[in-house]
Amino acid sequence: MTTEVKLVKKQIEGIRLSIGSLVLMLCCTFLIILATFVQVDITHFVLPKNSGEILGLSDYIYTYKLIPQIPVIMFVGAFLGRKYGIASILLYILLGLFVIPVFALGGGPKYVLEYGFGYILAYIPAVFFAGSILKSGFSNRNILHAVIVGVLTIHLIGTLYMLFLAGLKHEGWAFMQGWIYAQSGIKIVYDLIFSFAAMFFARYAKIILWFFM
Repeated sequence: MTTEVKLVKKQIEGIRLSIGSLVLMLCCTFLIILATFVQVDITHFVLPKNSGEILGLSDYIYTYKLIPQIPVIMFVGAFLGRKYGIASILLYILLGLFVIPVFALGGGPKYVLEYGFGYILAYIPAVFFAGSILKSGFSNRNILHAVIVGVLTIHLIGTLYMLFLAGLKHEGWAFMQGWIYAQSGIKIVYDLIFSFAAMFFARYAKIILWFFM
């Protein structure tokens, strides 16, 4: 076993409860809030649908506007561990519901009736499942497994929550279908890719942190 893996396994359960760990939890909560209001333009080449026509260069370039909150959640879960990661997320939720409007569309207790609130609630089980997988180590296979389980958990619970509220409000299927496509369509692919990068970065962030503790 390499020194790197040993160090990561030593830190896998997160940081011991102390002033330093509380500061890290607060910093991670702030990072989640920041990610809520940040939009990253992802530009890459794609194959155009009308490939038989004469097309310009712009037809092969696609720009997706990603809100990186889910990759940040995966980073927080991997960096803090499942226990302190969940605590950081709970702080974010409580702040949004009862203190300041840190959610994308505001805040307050009534936010539980927003269609997107299910995604926020899903951060908790997602970090729990991902953190449980990472308990055995930060191998690339474990990271990939944790990312797939964590990201799909968020999108599945988020979608089911939306469908439940939409059913109560008697929304039509066209609305539900459009909402699912916008929130959990192609976005899942970007969330998976960048969540893997975020967890990979968290592995080395934990090693660096270990040297300074």
